[in-house]
Amino acid sequence: MKETANKIPEVFEQYLDYYSVQVRRMHTVYCMRKILSSLNLYLQQLNIALCKISIEQIDCFLALYNKNCATATCRVNRSYLRQFLKYLYRNGYIKKNLAPLVKSPPEFARSKPPKFLRAKEVEKLFGSLDLCVPKDLRTYATMHLVYYLGLRPREVSLITLDDISFRQKEIFIRSRKNYSPAHLPLPDDTIKAITAYIVGGRPKSEHRTLFLQLVPPYNPVNIKNDVTYHIRDCMRKNNLSASTYWLRHSYAQNLLESGASIYEIKEMMGHTSIDSTHKYLSIHIKLMREIILDETL
Repeated sequence: MKETANKIPEVFEQYLDYYSVQVRRMHTVYCMRKILSSLNLYLQQLNIALCKISIEQIDCFLALYNKNCATATCRVNRSYLRQFLKYLYRNGYIKKNLAPLVKSPPEFARSKPPKFLRAKEVEKLFGSLDLCVPKDLRTYATMHLVYYLGLRPREVSLITLDDISFRQKEIFIRSRKNYSPAHLPLPDDTIKAITAYIVGGRPKSEHRTLFLQLVPPYNPVNIKNDVTYHIRDCMRKNNLSASTYWLRHSYAQNLLESGASIYEIKEMMGHTSIDSTHKYLSIHIKLMREIILDETL
């Protein structure tokens, strides 16, 4: 179901103004506007007044809107509507709080737990880069931030020079998925990797973003074409059928094996919900058999 290009009602705009102040992330506000525009179109087509909306109509709308969406996206879309419905109730636009009634269908245990890399694979991956080449220096530094701090590619791409304190061995992550900025400790090897990139690989530029593109005008990196692509390219060259997120999953696995609690892992990973963290408690049976039984599966 596609959103309409027409202007949405004033109450929708008022909520979006309120919401944009709360989250301060343009992409999230865009997604909220998109689903609210579609909801407005749905109500117009059925001639339903917003003040008279029922949970049955909300469910029907979500079924249409989420029809071709992935499970995680469906969950986020339901969350967007819950927040909007809560706002409507608190401000007297609807008489009943429908937000708690917007429920997710049961999600059964994942057959495929998060995948991660073994220590030897990580060592091979890092050791394969030529640290005399600017591109590899940049990739080396970004891989350190994903593997040793568990950062998402987007979080890596938004780091600025002002976010790094070499003296305090700390980095400030301003924009996290859980909307909670975080000060994270920087391991010595990660500091060395970032320093090597700044000295030998980062182009001279007025941009304060840490990671820049390799060709003029040296703009900040693109998440997909710069950060993710080059890490995956390095993995392919090392015969690893893996994604960038495997490094992040490996970080979570290392925390788990070191005895960190599920709540500590949640904070370090920047998860919005503890449910997102629970998946790392799953035992990767295939990997366990490879390591313990020396099987090739």
